[in-house]
Amino acid sequence: MVKEPRRVETDMQCEEKDLFDKIRSLPPEKLAEVADFVDFLYQREQARLTQASSALSEDSFRRIWDNTEDAVYDTL
Repeated sequence: MVKEPRRVETDMQCEEKDLFDKIRSLPPEKLAEVADFVDFLYQREQARLTQASSALSEDSFRRIWDNTEDAVYDTL
């Protein structure tokens, strides 16, 4: 007889399951509110990632942008 490996749920999996269970128990009219809030959180996170990547690349671009050949464009 072969024993199947026991599946151990991680804390994250348990939290996700609990969250999905709560969402499933909501009345349909509340699902739109949940979807709106999730969209808000997603957009906020995307904005943070964009800002972080922009900040990280500033030093690299500064070397390209700050030069005498392109100084005329600084006044535009």
